[in-house]
Amino acid sequence: MAASEEQAQKLTFRKYEEGDSQWQDFKKQIFNEDNSHKCPTYVHRTPPCQGSCPSGEDIRGWLQIVRGMEHPPEGMTWQEYAFRRATDANPFPAMMGRVCPAPCESGCNRNNVDDFVGINSVEQFIGDTAFDEGFQFETAPDVCDKRVAIVGGGPAGLAGAYQLRRLGYASTILESQEKLGGMFRYGIPGYRTPRERLDREIDRILELGDIEVRFGVRVGTDVSIAELESEFDAILWAVGCQSGRDLPIEGWEDTPNCVSGVSFLDAFNKGSMKVTAERVVCIGGGDTSIDVVSVARRLGKIEKISDKDRPEEVIGGYAAHDSAMVAARQGAQVTLTALFERPEMTATDEEVDDALTEGVTIINGVLPIGLVRNESGRATALRLAKCQFNDKGVPTPVEGTEFEVEADLIVSAIGQAGDLSGIEEMGNERQLIDADHFFQVPDREGHFVAGDIVRPHLLTTAIGQAAIAAKSVDHYLKDEEPGRRPKVDVHHFDLLAKLNEQSLAPVEYDHSETWGTAEADFAVHNYEDRSAHEIIPSDGLFLGHFEETPRNMRATTVPSSEEVLGHFEERHHGLNDDAAKSEAERCMSCGLCFECDNCIIFCPQDAVFKVSKDQYTTGRYVDTDYSKCIGCHICADVCPSGYIDMGMGE
Repeated sequence: MAASEEQAQKLTFRKYEEGDSQWQDFKKQIFNEDNSHKCPTYVHRTPPCQGSCPSGEDIRGWLQIVRGMEHPPEGMTWQEYAFRRATDANPFPAMMGRVCPAPCESGCNRNNVDDFVGINSVEQFIGDTAFDEGFQFETAPDVCDKRVAIVGGGPAGLAGAYQLRRLGYASTILESQEKLGGMFRYGIPGYRTPRERLDREIDRILELGDIEVRFGVRVGTDVSIAELESEFDAILWAVGCQSGRDLPIEGWEDTPNCVSGVSFLDAFNKGSMKVTAERVVCIGGGDTSIDVVSVARRLGKIEKISDKDRPEEVIGGYAAHDSAMVAARQGAQVTLTALFERPEMTATDEEVDDALTEGVTIINGVLPIGLVRNESGRATALRLAKCQFNDKGVPTPVEGTEFEVEADLIVSAIGQAGDLSGIEEMGNERQLIDADHFFQVPDREGHFVAGDIVRPHLLTTAIGQAAIAAKSVDHYLKDEEPGRRPKVDVHHFDLLAKLNEQSLAPVEYDHSETWGTAEADFAVHNYEDRSAHEIIPSDGLFLGHFEETPRNMRATTVPSSEEVLGHFEERHHGLNDDAAKSEAERCMSCGLCFECDNCIIFCPQDAVFKVSKDQYTTGRYVDTDYSKCIGCHICADVCPSGYIDMGMGE
């Protein structure tokens, strides 16, 4: 392709908007010193990656540590410093780097230049390095005399215990399963969340101390709510949604070989299901359905299976497969049906591509309308039709498009539901638990909630909710009002904390009369923090600064349709140090200076200058001599990260 053709087809940054026809005299726009009285102000804003992250990670922060821009305190490696920054919000970097669908990457401003920063791959690098190097969390503070009950040991419950312990509270996790991990362990196959790394990230939390775990305890059966209220000072409900939603078609509940995706994956992850059926049909379109069909392709089927060993018997808990079956299994036919066309599927493109590579057949834009059953009541096929959506967004079948897909096992992966048996008083009409803005349970003093039981969503959402709930528990136990949550409620870069870390903090103000702060040592001159209120968009950046730079792709192991049977090797392989650094360098540091020197180089008056080496740190790299500044705003125009506003003066 010729260079001119490539430029026409691969547009990134453009100086002119479509339709502009008038020549603009940029000199007149720049040199306004005769009437402009504004000078640069250095304004910190939140980047969209962090604003898009439900657990509120300081993504830009740990990317800057990996790239070498923000330096660790003395005596700490950059790898450990990145680990500490990443786990301030989310204690599961090795897991989340592998399985999170990464809304941060969708929100990344670099999408307007070439391609998003591989945030997931760098986060996996941080988590895997912590595993290899044996990193631990900082020592937690002494516990107070209050203790919190946490019902559920999944992502939300564990994150809640972690954040509460860092606030000085002991907790007791009540877990109905034999192991901790929840959806990490029982809802996602091990080739996506390798168990030894999951176990390490859980153990690291428990090693903080004063976190008790009671296994095999179901609240409402083994212990009552009243007993919890009498034993503990607060209760955090993190029970998750362990039940799958039934397909809303006639006869589903009464058909033995119609099961939920949640129960299918639970049986596989517990090791009781070794093979599946010859023809498996899964209804879905999200990440859970992709896991179901990928597992089904790996398990395969055996030629002759007894009635008692059918997969639905194992999924129902009535039987368990013998390991000897593994040697006799053969490939299974696996079909995924989705209500939406490929671009609208909620599963990530990467996961859908992998499923196709593994030999899964995907039928898009179809609606299940019925079952075909034999004389014994088992389903032999799923009836489907092309669908269209009415004005209210409700799918309806298109008349005359009906067809059947033969099946020996039909799996519904259309969502999850709560199981509140024994604790019905906590639930609402949707079998979920209500939460207010602070994740308190309305009208239940001392009760808090987080995770899927509020609204089934992402793992990262559950972890973020748990952090907010932990703060609410802290306020409650201190008899304080929770206050007002900021508009952008995430973990932010804290310049004052960074200055303290580097022994550069301002001195105490003696309240003597003074004029301005340019020469003062009691204030950070010419800096404004709007990160709790503003997310910086791509049009606030100078995108022309950034060259197209290909992503550093982590290696993946995706078996072909011929290789998939019995293939349980880990899918994502992490980046090495150099590749992780190189990928982190693609971050545009939206909303915070990354020391590019543009403002210094292009200032016509030499008014912008570097802070002296013994005083500068991340977020405090440049300053302005206002006696020289003419208000031309060139520095703001050429700032790639949008860190400079013309704000001083009028």
